[in-house]
Amino acid sequence: MAARTGKALFDLERKVALVTGASSGLGRAMATALATVGCEVILAARRVDMLEEAASEISQLSKNDNVSHVQADLMTDEGVSALADYCLSLDHSPDILINAAGVNLRQPEEAITPESWDTTLHLNLKVPYFLARQLAPNMKERNWGKIVNIASLQSERAMPNSIPYGASKGGVSQLTRAMAEEWSKDGICVNAIGPGFFPTELTAKVFADDERANRLAAQTCIGRNGTMQDVHGLTIFLCSHASDYITGQTIFCDGGFTAK
Repeated sequence: MAARTGKALFDLERKVALVTGASSGLGRAMATALATVGCEVILAARRVDMLEEAASEISQLSKNDNVSHVQADLMTDEGVSALADYCLSLDHSPDILINAAGVNLRQPEEAITPESWDTTLHLNLKVPYFLARQLAPNMKERNWGKIVNIASLQSERAMPNSIPYGASKGGVSQLTRAMAEEWSKDGICVNAIGPGFFPTELTAKVFADDERANRLAAQTCIGRNGTMQDVHGLTIFLCSHASDYITGQTIFCDGGFTAK
C-alpha cells in the first residue's frame, strides 16, 4: 500500500465513528468535526430530543447525510452492552470510538456518597473500557482503529469539590496507556484529549460567573477559554491516519493552562 501524504492522511471517508455523549458539549463538537471530513457518524446519548436535534444540525452543517443517532443509557451495564450490540449489528461496525459521555457532580467532600462515587467512576472510567472492549475485536480484524477517551485538567491537577471526578479522570489517563499497551500491536491507537475550560453543560456554572471565567482564561498561555471549534482539529488528527504512530498519549487542548 502506498504511503499516505498530505490531505490523504486526514481522509476519513468510508470510516465509521461512534461518539458517546454526542447530544451536547464536547461530544457533539467532536462528532461535528468528524462529519465535516466525510466520516459516517453515529451519535449516542440518553436524551432523544437532543440527539435528534444534534443529528439534524450536524448533517446540515457538514453536508453529510451519513449522520445517525441511537439512544443509549450508559449508566447501566446492560445499556453499554446494548449499544455495543447495536453497533456490531451494522454492516460496518465502528472504526473509531470517542468516549465523550461523562459526569461531574461537583460535590463538596462531605456530600460524597458511595452512590455518587460509583456513578462518577462508572460513567467516566468503567464505560470507556467496557464499550471499547466490545468494539475492539472488529477493529483488530481490520488492523486499524482509533479510540479517543476524554481526560481532563484534573487528570493532572486537583480542583475543589471534585474528588470522585479527579480520581476518575486521573484514571482515564492511565486507562488510555493501558489500553494502548494492550491493543496497539493490533493496529488500534488509543489516546485521550484533556480539554481545558470549554462552555459545556458540565461547566455551565463556571461560565455563568464572568469573573471566574475570566480568571480561568487568564491562567492559560493564550489568554482565553476554549471554543468548540478548538477541539475540531485535534479530533480529526487523532481519528485519522495522521496519528497512526501516536498511542497511549493524553494531549491537552487547553490553551496552555497546564503549561503555566
